[in-house]
Amino acid sequence: MTIAIPGFDQRRIAVADGVRLNVAVGGSGDPIVLLHGFPQTHLMWRHVATDLASEYTVICPDLRGYGASDKPAERDRDTYAKRTMAADVVAVARALGHDRFALCGHDRGALVAVRAGLDHPEAISHLAILDVLTTLDMWEILHGVDAAVAFHLYLMAQPPGLPEQLIGASPDAFFGHFLDAWARDPGAIGPEIRAEYLRASREAVPSIVADYRASAGIDVEHDRADRTAGARLSMPVTVLQQDWGAALGYDAAGLWRAWAADLEHRTTSAGHYMAEEAPGEISQLLRSLLAR
Repeated sequence: MTIAIPGFDQRRIAVADGVRLNVAVGGSGDPIVLLHGFPQTHLMWRHVATDLASEYTVICPDLRGYGASDKPAERDRDTYAKRTMAADVVAVARALGHDRFALCGHDRGALVAVRAGLDHPEAISHLAILDVLTTLDMWEILHGVDAAVAFHLYLMAQPPGLPEQLIGASPDAFFGHFLDAWARDPGAIGPEIRAEYLRASREAVPSIVADYRASAGIDVEHDRADRTAGARLSMPVTVLQQDWGAALGYDAAGLWRAWAADLEHRTTSAGHYMAEEAPGEISQLLRSLLAR
């Protein structure tokens, strides 16, 4: 049985290179695009999306390589670069008639959202980032035994072949580990949704690995070039994170201030899957951002 966000239409939308994304669209009003994280699909927004749809046009794509979106082979370093994935998002919004829109991303989707804000500032009116640092900052703060919490980043950074083979040998155990370890409320992701996340991830091992591999290579290069050039996010930005900066010994708000001129930084008691664990908090945060 196909699971859908109640009241939302499912569409397949071609993006610039011919890849088609699966997109859920609902509501009416000013547009906001919501980008999911790992190892999830657009369904992670099911609570937030239905709430916001009373006031906004809400657009929830599956990122390229995830969910029911196309999963092109990793032809080169650009195939899953966040620059490419950000262009996908802008193309989806334009195909739906929106040249300018608010954007919120969680986890992997947040990395895509940051790149969209840097590459397409004319298109992004407001930007919300949930529970990440920029790609460059993330790699720079990981060190020593503390980096063990991010073992998957190092595994999937390896050249094609080994990571796909290892993960593909037991995908439910691999992806299920993160669904268990990163949630403070185990009941927030029910059995049906969990099964859908595992099914979708099981079918997308090569493209998910390619997404992470890009973040250890070309995405770092793009971030470093922007930092060197002094590029900053020009739109109002809200960042919501767990308070793992204190635990790992860095100032998360300070790192984000270097990237965003108009920043509101908050922490939350929810776990990593905050849109599912605390959807009311996320909806309120987005409404506050859109009022700025």
